[in-house]
This record gives sequence, C-alpha cells and structure tokens, in this order.
Amino acid sequence: MARKNEYSEEEILKNKVSSLRADGEWKLRKGNYKQALSSFDAALDLAPTDKKCFVARSKCYMRMGQFKNALMDAEASLKEDASYPEALSQKADALYYMGEFEFALVFNHRGQKIRPQMEGFKIGIQKAEEAITNSVGNPSSAKLEVKGDLSFLKEEEERVQPIAVVQNLTKKAKRQTPEALKNEKTTKQLLGEFYLHKKFLEKLLQDEDLAKGVTKSGERVEDIIQSSITSLDNCADLWSQEKPVSLKDRKRQPKQQKSDAPSDKVQFLLRSLEEIDGELTSGNAKGSLKKAEEIMKTVQGWSKKDCPVKEEMICFLHSCIGNASFDLGDMDKALQQHHKDLELAKQCTFLEATSRALGNIGRTHAETGQFAKALEFWEEKIPLVHEGLEKVWLLHDIGCCQLELGRAEKARDYGLRSVAAAEEMFDDTWQLRARVLLGHAELNLGNFESSASHFEKALSLAKLLNDDTALSAIQQALDEAKEHLQH
Repeated sequence: MARKNEYSEEEILKNKVSSLRADGEWKLRKGNYKQALSSFDAALDLAPTDKKCFVARSKCYMRMGQFKNALMDAEASLKEDASYPEALSQKADALYYMGEFEFALVFNHRGQKIRPQMEGFKIGIQKAEEAITNSVGNPSSAKLEVKGDLSFLKEEEERVQPIAVVQNLTKKAKRQTPEALKNEKTTKQLLGEFYLHKKFLEKLLQDEDLAKGVTKSGERVEDIIQSSITSLDNCADLWSQEKPVSLKDRKRQPKQQKSDAPSDKVQFLLRSLEEIDGELTSGNAKGSLKKAEEIMKTVQGWSKKDCPVKEEMICFLHSCIGNASFDLGDMDKALQQHHKDLELAKQCTFLEATSRALGNIGRTHAETGQFAKALEFWEEKIPLVHEGLEKVWLLHDIGCCQLELGRAEKARDYGLRSVAAAEEMFDDTWQLRARVLLGHAELNLGNFESSASHFEKALSLAKLLNDDTALSAIQQALDEAKEHLQH
C-alpha cells in the first residue's frame, strides 16, 4: 500500500535542500567550483534562510577568490544564528583575505570563545596578528592586545560593521599597499600565471562597448570585470603580506631553503593536510600514509615557537596515519596511532581531538569484531558529541554493538535515540539505518509487530533513496517479522 502522506511537504523540501547542499560540497571538494555554486544556489532558492547553505556557498566563493561574496554569505548565515561557529570562521577568513586583518582578528577571537576547540580559530588569530604586524608593526601598537580582557573587541565590532566596510570598498582608499606592490614586476611574480589573466581583464575593461554591456541577469559587464581585477589585486596584496621578503632577496636564497616564519609553516601544514586527505579520499591510502609519515617527521623537528599548534598537528597526523592504516587493513598500526592521538589529546586537553580518537579506536575495534572494546571507547565519546551526523552514527553504531553482544534492549534504546537524532537532521540514509537496527532489536525481543513497523518504514526510505541493495535486505527481514506474526 502506498504511503503518500508519510512525509510532509516541509520534510520533502528539507531533504531536497540537504541533497543539493551535499552535492555542492562534493563538487567543491573535487574543485568543480561553478557546478558547486549552481548546487548551492539551487538549495538557497528552496531554502533562502538555510545557514549551512550560506556557509557552504561562502566556502565556494572563497575558493573562487570572490571574497566580497564570501563575506556576504557568511553575514547572511549569522543573521540566522549569530553564534554559528562555522559562519564566524568564514567571516573571519573572508575579512582576512580582503585585507581587513583587524576585523578578522575580532571575529576569530569571538569564534574561539564560542568554540575553543576549533583549530581554525587559533590559526586565524595567528595569521591575522602576523598580517597586522607586517602592515603596521607590532599589534600592540595598533591597540589590538590579545592578552587579558578582550571585551573591547566586541565594542570595536559594534562601532564599525565589516559589511559596511565591504559596501564602501569602491568608495574609500585601500589600506596602504606594501612597497613591493608598487612595482609591476613584483606584482607579476606575486600573481604568477594569474598576472596574464589580470592584464587580459584590464584590456577588456578598455573596450567601452563591451564594458557598457549588460548580462541576461542584469549585471553590468564592467562591474564583473572590475570585481575580478579587484579579487586578483586582493590576492597579490595578501601574498605580499604573507611573504614580505623582497623578490631580490628571494632569488639569492637557495630553492630548498624555507622561511622560519610560523605563517609559512602554517600554510605548509594546511597544504600538506589537504594533500593527505585528498589521497585518502581518492582511495590512495598508501600515498596518504607516506605523506602523513613524512610530515610527521617534519613537524616533530619543529619547536613550539616555530609552530604554535604543533601538538594539535601531531595529534591530527597520528589520526591520519591511523585512518590510512585502517584502509590498508593494518588494524594493529591503526590502533597504535589512534591511541597516540588519544594520549596526546587528553594530555593537552584537546576535546575535539579526544572525541575523534575515541571514535576511531571504537571503529577499529568494531571492524575486528571486538564489540565490547568498541563500546568502551564509543560510550566515553558520547558526552563530547552534542549534535549533527556524528551523534547519529555514534548512537547507531553503539546500538549495533549492543545487538551483536545479544543486548537487544540496549540496542533498541540506542536505536530510538539514533532515529530521533537522524530525524532532527532530516537525513534519510541514517533514518533508514536506525530503523533497520530497531527492527532487528524488536525482532530479537519478540516484539514482531513493532519490528515489522520499523522494517516497513525502513523500506519506504530505501525506495525514496533508490537503494536497491537495502531494499532486498529489508524486504527479507520484513518477511521474517511478518512470518512470526502469522504464527
């Protein structure tokens, strides 16, 4: 019998938005920025106030160098939730890349107060402070002392809103450009291959007939070209701040020599972590493992002064090595690395890293059939997880372990909690998995009618997701529950 009214229009809409956002995030990770932007635009057409979509699109704009648009989307997200950490991080990053280093510092500090375990805020504060130092000298001379009471930062934010700064970018003079940018040759070297794009855009701007044109969407061609040139200028300005060494001096330095500046090390780490994650995501676990072990040796040789986030990075690299080892089937090495991650995370009171390590250790034990061991670590992780899909899968997997150990009542309890969390997220995939868990738990308890009900709901979700593999397995389980009912 068809269940046409099982999902409300609101639920269907949220599912569509969630799917479009996930599609955009996947395309963003693959580097297909225009396609990702189309997905995010479509999601926001359906849900114009979705804060997660705004943050996702902001990230896309950042990758495209459209920092003004990235800031506006971060602002839009904060209108819905003024304390949303991901939006604060995006806003701080956009301001930083636009050269508004003081405001970037303000919002990184605000984000750190709300979510102190987010490493992005620590890195953001460090980068903003260094950029301010490069621009105007020591941050303390600009009355931006970062120690002690930071309440004045909120007052500064309330006096001048960064969105106003964005709106007036074309009306006011930019911050004083470093001396190197005044030299065309220096600009060319800073932009690299993008310099040719900048010169091409400048030539287009000289074509008055073209510049006066208007696109189908109503945008002036002149504005689009000028926006692109401004983005390239911002990039050159930023890179000159991060690499203040003159080009003449750089030529004299051996190619293998690297700057000892912490900002250079942070950028090196960020690039390396992206490469490690990219290799693992693409299925090259060996490549990911090799890269992670190489970076580990490098980071271990740095001092705390060289890299203020050294311990966090070592924790994360242990996790990366553990995950790559897991994918390669080396469970002993995976456990060893995740335990090192956990030990250092607890020692340094890194809550996010502690939660991550507990989850990975539990996953490794579960993979090898050591369900009681997995429960030990996963149950310790529960207080560290408050919301989101992480909470959904954790409750679900704990329930599965309980079921494997013959504890059907506990499995049902965790299944119910997992269903509730999945429904809050409007995530059909995890609702399906949680319903299947509940169906099996009730079947083991002899509650055949309840078991059949859960399997029927799971079956509807499998049809909605077009999951043929799940359909077959769920139908078989449902038939078993109905057979018990008949007897």
